[in-house]
Amino acid sequence: MDAVIDNHFISELERKLEKTQMKRVDADVLDKLIEKEESHEFRLSEEQRKQLLETFESAIADPQMKVEVSALPEDAAPVTITMEEWMRRMKDMSKLGGGMAFYGTLPDSYKVTVNANHKFADRLLTATGDEQKDLAKHAFDLARLSLGLLKGADLTAFVERSVARI
Repeated sequence: MDAVIDNHFISELERKLEKTQMKRVDADVLDKLIEKEESHEFRLSEEQRKQLLETFESAIADPQMKVEVSALPEDAAPVTITMEEWMRRMKDMSKLGGGMAFYGTLPDSYKVTVNANHKFADRLLTATGDEQKDLAKHAFDLARLSLGLLKGADLTAFVERSVARI
């Protein structure tokens, strides 16, 4: 569904079908998109998860990016960026007007999910100071690149950093 009116149609369907909730396939990481009873266990301790969170928050340093550390399958992406479903809907609905223009003026906010069970998390935690921050920034930039969010000077810096690693 890619038309502007589709958000209103989806909202109407959810209102009529009380036990139904529709989500975009990119509204969250795959394991959280469909609520399940089973969950993955963290391989990292609470202290390691806190260190991972702090490392990514300092590497990103962007208030629009809310970082969270989650227990996902080992083969899932190390870092994923998503926009919350409600924020997307409100921004899309504001494009049509009707008193919802306020939501269109809100800055975009994204959720950065770091997979604590991916081997990258272990590598990051064993790295030292600056190397740790560089690895986190690089993984974050890869996630932004996959969504088309990496542009301008940030894209140039990413390419230069990538070439230097070769």
